[in-house]
Amino acid sequence: MRIHHQPAVPAGLWDQDAVRHALQTRDVAALFKHFRKYTGASQTTVGALVGLAQSDVSAIECGLRQVQSLEVLTRIADGLGIPPDLMGLAAADSSTATRPPIIRTVPAPPLTAARLAEADQEDDVRRRELVAGALGLGAGMIAGAMSPAAAQEAGDNPAAAMERALFTPTAAAPAGPRVLATALAGARDQFTAARYAALGRALPPLIATAEATRDATTGRARERAQATVARAYVLATELAVKQHSEAAWATADRALNAARASGDPRTVSEAARVLAITMRRAGRSSDAVHFLTGTAAALDLGPGSQLSDTLAARVCLLTTAAYTAATGGQRSTALDLLGEAEESADRITVTRTGQPAGLFTISASPAQCDLYRIGSLTVLGTPDDAVPYAARIDPAQLPNAERVARYYTDTARMWHQIGDNRRTFSALTSIERTAPEEVRRPALRALTADLLYAPQSLPGLREFAVRTGAAA
Repeated sequence: MRIHHQPAVPAGLWDQDAVRHALQTRDVAALFKHFRKYTGASQTTVGALVGLAQSDVSAIECGLRQVQSLEVLTRIADGLGIPPDLMGLAAADSSTATRPPIIRTVPAPPLTAARLAEADQEDDVRRRELVAGALGLGAGMIAGAMSPAAAQEAGDNPAAAMERALFTPTAAAPAGPRVLATALAGARDQFTAARYAALGRALPPLIATAEATRDATTGRARERAQATVARAYVLATELAVKQHSEAAWATADRALNAARASGDPRTVSEAARVLAITMRRAGRSSDAVHFLTGTAAALDLGPGSQLSDTLAARVCLLTTAAYTAATGGQRSTALDLLGEAEESADRITVTRTGQPAGLFTISASPAQCDLYRIGSLTVLGTPDDAVPYAARIDPAQLPNAERVARYYTDTARMWHQIGDNRRTFSALTSIERTAPEEVRRPALRALTADLLYAPQSLPGLREFAVRTGAAA
């Protein structure tokens, strides 16, 4: 079981000329490197201390990200034990600086139609505030002059065409429901096959056609078109999240607006899930958990032919909420939500077609629950507890290439946190065999770069890093 302790900081570290220069210029990449050099801390440990993922620490050290947000800089100073004035930051109020956050879990009161309507209005206000605030926060985190590595990353970003289309929409004519359904199914197939470049090219005309169709119709036809618009933006958000694009805020917000206009609870669940993922990645874990669990509670679990579909939607929302709670350090909440998801998954009956039930971009099954448990236990700092769950998943039984790649991604992070670089690299090469575009994602390139500069030399790692864009 791996627990992150505060590393011993050598006396005089902050007074060294190179370190002092890094502090004065707020060169976080150099600061992290000096801190790790003189304390022996891993990137995972540094991330745990300052509230960042290991992949974010690696990306910062490699020059893929620039830290300018005062909130993030303050967390770094606090986590590493740096006197705030050395970074030009205001000292924290001594009465609150060491006070731990208070987390309370309050049972939700019974949901009524009036409460749901009121909650929707409250969520709208909060969502607008989050979108406005987090766009600024995210931009502050990665803004500034782009390094050569970052410029190269932008050049081959699969989400680039979709990002441009948000500001300069593609002109399109309305289409019939069958044409729209075929185009949407094709885009989802690109996502589940982890063909992200093709998905990025397909999304702008799909979104433009769906919106033109919506604007040209009324009544039930308009609601169906709204659902297509919502799901197209769900795919856009999934792609933006994988590429660490700030466009995820805009696409997730549009997805939820269209989903609510469609009147379809399932589509609302799909849009709520990707918005919550975007909130989580901006450090709003508690808000995201509240949003997801509220959406899950609003699902109708009464008797009827759609019970399995509703249970599947609930599983998808609860597993996402569990992982989100884990990223926020809420261990008991994460494990409780995983338990609820597993209980619901066991009640799902197999569909007539044999296809797994679930939401638009993710299925619900006991294996999926195990997959989320691996990720949750790893981010909670107990990767050893995740090993049995990784062993009992057969990747060949997962529904598509994107989910298989997700399994190997989670196991790579698990082995990396345990300290087994050989198995970490083996998982990364499995991702490349399954979904070559997946392994070029920023988070996985950062993990590869971390392995590359580890003391242990692994045969084939340098070639893999060059091939996947993690090294020049």
